[in-house]
Amino acid sequence: MARVAPRIELRRTEENAAEIDALTERFDGAVGVEGVIANLSRQARPVTAEGSAVTRAYAWEERDNWDSRWWPQGITWSTDVSADQGVIVTSAYAKNRVGLTVASRIAVVDLATLRYRHVLLVRPLMWRGRAIFRPLRVHAGGLVWYGPSYLHVAGARRGIFTCRMQDILKVPPSRATLGHHYVLPVRFAYNAAAGDMRYSFLSLDRSVSPPEIVAGEYGRDAMPTRLARFQIDDDHLTTEAAGASAPSLFDDRGLSHMQGAVTVRGTWYVTQSRGPSALGQLQVGTPGEFRRYPQALPIGPEDITYWPARDELWSQTEHPGSRCFFAMDRAQFAAQSDAGPTPA
Repeated sequence: MARVAPRIELRRTEENAAEIDALTERFDGAVGVEGVIANLSRQARPVTAEGSAVTRAYAWEERDNWDSRWWPQGITWSTDVSADQGVIVTSAYAKNRVGLTVASRIAVVDLATLRYRHVLLVRPLMWRGRAIFRPLRVHAGGLVWYGPSYLHVAGARRGIFTCRMQDILKVPPSRATLGHHYVLPVRFAYNAAAGDMRYSFLSLDRSVSPPEIVAGEYGRDAMPTRLARFQIDDDHLTTEAAGASAPSLFDDRGLSHMQGAVTVRGTWYVTQSRGPSALGQLQVGTPGEFRRYPQALPIGPEDITYWPARDELWSQTEHPGSRCFFAMDRAQFAAQSDAGPTPA
């Protein structure tokens, strides 16, 4: 049975409203995600990917496929913006030569055209009375895009960072940072206020009411691999009387090398990596009672998300030379993992 974890808490910060307003004025107004979709600059393409569970896959442009600085991580989706077939958003982090994280970004992908563009995640600041921004330095191992507005980004030991998609700005070439002409400022954060939980990945469970954010930890050897769920109230994490958000459920029976986890009507779907040369695997079931599907995923699987209207699970891979984002029909696991009807 799942455990309640009273010591695991997230505490929301004040909004960076004034800083974002000043940046918006400086750069002649926000363009939002619609502005990005109207000006996509790169082209993904269908590709054949290894893994017995993969039903379709798409490769990035070669310059992104082989980039040794940027490493793909999180994935989420939305049909709340103006795209014919929906939009996938993925995340990546950049590391320097000694392995330190120096920046994070998202890629906005229009599935109707497979065109995409990178958007840098930034911290808005005021310096000497002037609005500026700096790259957000987090692993960005998971994403949740809830409704048309809020994008939640996993920040490991720091907690969860939240952006508003309407805040995306286009900056002039002279202000481009790490080659990015679009930036998304962090509006607020849920700081890890109690406990030592690492927020390695995130997903959204829409099959419960109210919806819940699922978070978990990557771990190996003796590292903890815990799972937690946080309820959402009016687009934000539900808070208690003291102002903190505590998990509605907590379970310490995760799996080693978990890269992502999502739940659908009580069933968990967990991606596991097996190094840079072996196919990944999917674990399906509940904590303590998982069924393993070996070689189900491509090499280097990362975060996972569920698309109810398509009854599909989506993930992406991280290793240079074989990077892709891909879909899996959940029905191939559903008959063995839950008794509920398959969504239309």
